[in-house]
Amino acid sequence: MGRKGSRGQRGDKFVGKGPGQGQPSKRGSKGQRGMHGGSDYGSPTDLRKAVLRVFKQRAGKALNHKQISGALGILNHDVRRAVTALMEDLAEKGQLEDLGRGRYVMAAPEFDPSAGGNEGTIQVSRMGTGFVRMADGNEIRVPKNNTADAFWGDTVEVEWWQRGRRSMPRVKRVTKRLREHYVVTVTLVRDYGFGKPSDQRLHTDFFIPGRHLNGATEGDKVLLSLEQWDDPRDQPVGRVVEVLGQQGEHEVEMHAILAEFGLPYQFPAEVSAAAEAFQTSDPDNPHGLDPKEVARRRDFREVLTMTIDPADAKDFDDALSLQKLENGHWEVGVHIADVTHYLQPGSVLDREAVSRATSVYLVDRTIPMLPEVLSNDLCSLRPHEDRFAFSAVFEMNGQAEVVNRWFGRTVIHSDRRFAYEEAQERLETGEGDRAEELKVLGDLAQKLRAKRFKRGGIDFNSEEVRFQLDEAGKPLKVVVKRMKEANKLIEDFMLLANVEVARFLAKVHPEKQVPTRTAVYRVHDRPDPEKLKQLRVFVRRFGHEMPKPTPGNAESLLRDLLSATSGTPEENTVKTMAIRTMAKAEYNTENIGHYGLAFPYYTHFTSPIRRYPDVMVHRLLQRYLDGQASADAGPLDGRCHHSSTMEKRAAEAERASIKYKQVEFLSSRIGETFTGLVNGTIGKGLFVELDGNKCEGFVPKQAFPWDQWVFDEDHMMFEGLRSGTKIGLGDKITVRVVAADMAKRQLEFEWLEEGAVSTTES
Repeated sequence: MGRKGSRGQRGDKFVGKGPGQGQPSKRGSKGQRGMHGGSDYGSPTDLRKAVLRVFKQRAGKALNHKQISGALGILNHDVRRAVTALMEDLAEKGQLEDLGRGRYVMAAPEFDPSAGGNEGTIQVSRMGTGFVRMADGNEIRVPKNNTADAFWGDTVEVEWWQRGRRSMPRVKRVTKRLREHYVVTVTLVRDYGFGKPSDQRLHTDFFIPGRHLNGATEGDKVLLSLEQWDDPRDQPVGRVVEVLGQQGEHEVEMHAILAEFGLPYQFPAEVSAAAEAFQTSDPDNPHGLDPKEVARRRDFREVLTMTIDPADAKDFDDALSLQKLENGHWEVGVHIADVTHYLQPGSVLDREAVSRATSVYLVDRTIPMLPEVLSNDLCSLRPHEDRFAFSAVFEMNGQAEVVNRWFGRTVIHSDRRFAYEEAQERLETGEGDRAEELKVLGDLAQKLRAKRFKRGGIDFNSEEVRFQLDEAGKPLKVVVKRMKEANKLIEDFMLLANVEVARFLAKVHPEKQVPTRTAVYRVHDRPDPEKLKQLRVFVRRFGHEMPKPTPGNAESLLRDLLSATSGTPEENTVKTMAIRTMAKAEYNTENIGHYGLAFPYYTHFTSPIRRYPDVMVHRLLQRYLDGQASADAGPLDGRCHHSSTMEKRAAEAERASIKYKQVEFLSSRIGETFTGLVNGTIGKGLFVELDGNKCEGFVPKQAFPWDQWVFDEDHMMFEGLRSGTKIGLGDKITVRVVAADMAKRQLEFEWLEEGAVSTTES
């Protein structure tokens, strides 16, 4: 269950070594004479700065003097009292906002309307409080009932109004809606109805007048438009624009998820027609390849070429060729589907691809960026068919060092299509067709990978959840998949191509080491220091000590941690938690490098069938190969931002579909018990991921074993004051499934006493 210990052991985290101390002491013990366990702030001014720094780091979060003292490592009771007095003083001066009961939050900054920049993106809590993230990174807390008609994710204009001696922020107007339509489930009451949003981030239900129901019945999931919302204290008025169907039906739920995140599930007729126009009925040229265009390209049709993809893949956007050169080196060609040959800038197909920006992968289907005529046929590098490609070709020695590279348009012929399982079998046994060639590619890939890790790259490959569904879409089994050597082989060569293309596009100045041309980069910032601290607490549960994070050691911290946990039972759990500390990768014309992969220059070149940024990169690459001047960054910036946004939505939709199927899978197992790992804690309870099937549910505090439970936010754990039991991140517990809410896509567990045994696997 949890860890047993004396109550006096709480807070040991903040005890450091004082003069002559070799061991940590308990909180409040004699001899702890310093201000705190670490450094000394030295003066009231230093302490004031330190306190304000904590509030800024946790903007929008209510904090008391214990939490501030804990964050700063302060142990001395006199200094703790000084922190309390200081917070009161800061509130009087308007730098903090007093929320009562000793809790404070960073006050909203004073706003100068003449300075501009009064727009930001709002997040509204279920209680109605708004938090507006401004363009400069500051966050403004907007009190309840001052959020006007804003929903979570909307872009809003903020203004300040006078309240006594203080200026208070409020939403003046919504300048841009995150969504055009909202997915709700209808409940009928006489001749009108209410709509409960599927997105739990929306803080209020909708009122639907009878004239706006448009045939919706009890329990229907519908698309709703916002018609009126004059008073934020009242419910917004909505109108049904499309009835999706009854909640709980597989097709309805999948369409609802796509609609919830503003993602399309069908192509407009004109887009489909434009794609079909590329098809040819010429028996002498069934693939529609223009002979003149073939003659202009480098011909790889006589070079051994293979694709390696999932067994159920329908589109093949990359292939590898291999041949040995006379000098003993290997020539490896990374051939990518030549989407830009068909996708002309400004065409109806291109505009649709820009809008979608990415393919979407739900549990049972793919929503492609391009119509299937292109994605699954003309652009796809299908076996035994001539296809146009955009290629990165590398001459490599036996140590996987690139001694020469070439970029350009090609024509290829894939000789063999491998599923990952087939390729893996040949890598493991050395038997089967093309086993020798796969071994060469595998050896080169391993050497590329070793160099990347030595340079500081981090291995974040983790387990993936897949479902076996019946014909009706009902989940029969949860399958957890891990990347094997065949998957990594493809990944390593795709990374190589992306890196080399990025450096070519940037045309790095040899002396100043700065880019001289506009490029589209895939960038990834350093980890969040606050989240690294939480990770440090988490891994301690498994017996792993992680050094204190500093600006200079972030790379080595994560790399060493993942190396230490490799091959252990907790490997995947630690890896998942480590990923949560990372910033989100995004597309940008400004390069900051890719932290996770340890590449100073990185882009996406290898998947233009399913990612629009890759299309932009292909066009830039051809532009610079033709000797043209550097491109204007302006239009590219907007598309980079849009692509990053759509990528995030697609990922959220994928997670929502997985979550729905996990809830559906366990809905028939109410009352059964499982073992699981605590992977999240909040004041209201625990998040637990079940062993075997990776399903995640919530244990509310009231479903804990009998005790008086107190939440320690600094340690991210609960403590039973009577039993001394501590439970927090990384602990193993036994739970019973007590509820499965399909509408909310939520599972509820009960934490069982010690001795309960898991009765079910996956």
